[in-house]
Parts: sequence; structure tokens; C-alpha cells
Amino acid sequence: MGPIVLAFGLAALAWVLVVGDQLRQRRPAWHWYLAGYPATALRVALTWRKVALLNDLTVTRRPARGLLGDLIVKGDPLRPVTPRLSFPRANRMGLTATVRLHAGQTPATYMKAADALVHAWKVHAVRVTSPERGLVLLTATASDPLARPGLATAPAVLLSAVIGVLENGGAWVMDLRLVPHWLIAGATRSGKSTLLARLITQLAPQPVALVGIDCKGGMELGLFAERLSALTTCRREAVAVLTALVVDMHDRMHACRTAGVRSIWELPEKLRPVPVVVLVDEIAELYLSDGRRESKAEAEQCSTLLLRLAQLGAALGMHLVVAGQRVGSDLGPGVTALRAQLGGRICHRVNDPGTAEMTLGDLNKDAVVVAQSITADEQGVAVCTGPDGGWSRARSHLTTAEEAMATARKHGALTPELPAIGRALAALEGDDK
Repeated sequence: MGPIVLAFGLAALAWVLVVGDQLRQRRPAWHWYLAGYPATALRVALTWRKVALLNDLTVTRRPARGLLGDLIVKGDPLRPVTPRLSFPRANRMGLTATVRLHAGQTPATYMKAADALVHAWKVHAVRVTSPERGLVLLTATASDPLARPGLATAPAVLLSAVIGVLENGGAWVMDLRLVPHWLIAGATRSGKSTLLARLITQLAPQPVALVGIDCKGGMELGLFAERLSALTTCRREAVAVLTALVVDMHDRMHACRTAGVRSIWELPEKLRPVPVVVLVDEIAELYLSDGRRESKAEAEQCSTLLLRLAQLGAALGMHLVVAGQRVGSDLGPGVTALRAQLGGRICHRVNDPGTAEMTLGDLNKDAVVVAQSITADEQGVAVCTGPDGGWSRARSHLTTAEEAMATARKHGALTPELPAIGRALAALEGDDK
């Protein structure tokens, strides 16, 4: 009887393991709720006191200093009080728990202990936030949601593009109506070009004008020329196109002032000019100079024109998406001024800490640290800012050049003409002749 029971027990265990593995692969959320969450919640409850003790999260009801005769004695508290942790609540990506702070505690102490919580709870990551005074919210992510990102969806909105998936499983959306200008940083093969391809693919079916500035000879944005209203491949052409856009911007200002409105979105639809999205690939090519007077003048012109578009273009339907491998103050003071106007930030893997600091440092120091931890194997992974001022890890959907080219070709008939740019480029060709 004993061997038969043992055999049935082993068979049942093998069946559970096989079913569990299949469930993990096909229905990861179900597997988490049925198996992962109970085990992790138990681990959180059992390890909380020890983690709190070892990471200075506890307090004592008596001061650590005492008076012994004429001496002040300092020692460790013998009866520490552990902060109260709520029961962990499950969600499809992990679990959350709140901690009520004792008097004198701040969330910064818990942020320093985040890595210790990751190892103690055996989860992928722990985020520490403070939704209200006196409370800390611990959000544990069970596994990396960006390892195999699914195709997230979001409602189709003008000037809005679904770029990829956020670390919480939601859609990563670039909404240019909400955040009008963006800065994208990333080293070679970090996913920057794939993100630009995805953005063009999402904007191509929409009634918008796309203007490409690619001073690397058009090697990147030239693939989508059929859907671009203009494409510049050198800095001299970029100056002409940007100048024409600034002139068009003043015409839009005049139209709004005449109609008594403050943006083109308040104009009647039949009078509303087409929105323009300017895509700049490799910003350094516009700012660097070889020392010649003409080169310096062109760089200064590009800097001034881009800054004017960024400062005034949002309400006039003109948007900037600026990308570069290296973004630093060494490119000139104009880059720092332009960065201040680019509210949306995306940082892929970068080759130097300065670029990560330049991209995210003025918004959140923690985001800089996370961006610098992105490895070469995590292509497409980036740290992005949200419309609420926060930040998140995200991964763009893989969009091949062939897919983007096919989309650009398919919607080429939607490409609007921008007469001001056409005249500027024609005049430039005339000067060359």
C-alpha cells in the first residue's frame, strides 16, 4: 500500500509542477494570484521585523542617549518598535503594502532599504512612494514586466502614440497634446531608433505633418521619407526648414490673435492649421561646430530656432521630438536652455553618466540611478517621465524598419504640404545653383 500511495503522490506532484509551469507561461497573472502571491505575502509577514531592524526602520520609545552622572552615554535601543505594516494586497503585477511612519521618520529611509526588501521578499523590484503625509506605500513587482512586454493598447487620440508598455503593465503613451515636447537619449543599439520608428508608425495614419531633421545624411529618418512633409540631411537645410517653421508659427499666432483665441485648438476646425511634429535625430550634429565662422553661425541659428519653437510652439500645434546619443552642456548653453523646454524625457542605456543626468537629473535623482542600471541586453528599455511628474521604467514595442517603411508608404497620401518649407528649400537650391 505504501509504494502505491508514494507513486500516486509523486505523480500528483509532477502533474502540479507541469500544470503550474504551463500556467506560468500562458496565464502569468493567474499563476501569480494562485501560487506566487500567497507565498510572497507570507514571506513579507515573516521577514518584516528582521528587515526593519537591520535597516534602521525601527524606533525606540526611549532616547538613545542617557545621562550617567556627569557623562552622556549613547547606545543602541534595547526595545525597538517596528513600524506597523498593513496586510499585503495583491494586484496583477505584484503586491502593495502601506507603512505608517513613526514621529521623526521620513520616506527617504525606506527608499534606502528598497534593495533589502527586494532580496528579503524575493521579488523583482520594490518602489517606495508617499501618497500622503505619515504613510509610505511599498509596491513590489513580482517579476520584470518588461522581459516579455505584451502589445499594450490605448484609445486612438490625435497626436497620441502608443510607444510600448510601462513596468506596471499599462500602455506607454506619448501624448503630444498633454506633453508637447520630448527629449530622447540613448546610446547606439539602445532602442532609440526603434522608438522613433514606432512613433512615426503611430503618427503616420493621423492628420499631422511630420518634418525630419537628420544630419547624418538621412540614414535614419530617410527610411520614412514618403510620409515626411520635409526631410533635411545637413545643417544648412535644417536652418532653412526651421526658419520656415518659425515664420509659419508667427502666421499661426496672427490667426489666433485675429480670432481672439489662445491656441489653434480653439479655432474652428476648417480654419485650424495642420499640427506639425519636428523629429530631430542626433541633436549634437546641429550644435557642434568645426570652428569655421559659417559653421558657428549655423549652429547658433539652429539653437535659437529650436528654442523658439519649443518656447512658443505648444499652443500653435508645433511639437519637438529631439533625440541624441550624447546630450550634455559641452554642446553649448543652447542645449541646456532647450532641455528646460522639453518636458517629456526618455533615457535609454547611455554611455556616460552626464547624459543620464542631463536627461533626468533636473526631474528626479532616483530616475538617473535607474537609467544608469540599464544593461546592453535590455534593448528598448528606458526610463520615461509621466504627465504627473513621476517616472517609470518602460519598453518600446519592437518596430522594424521594414514595418515602419511599409506604414509610411501606406499613408504617404496623407502627407500634407507645408508651402513655407517648400519655398525655403527651393530658395536654398537656387542659391546653390
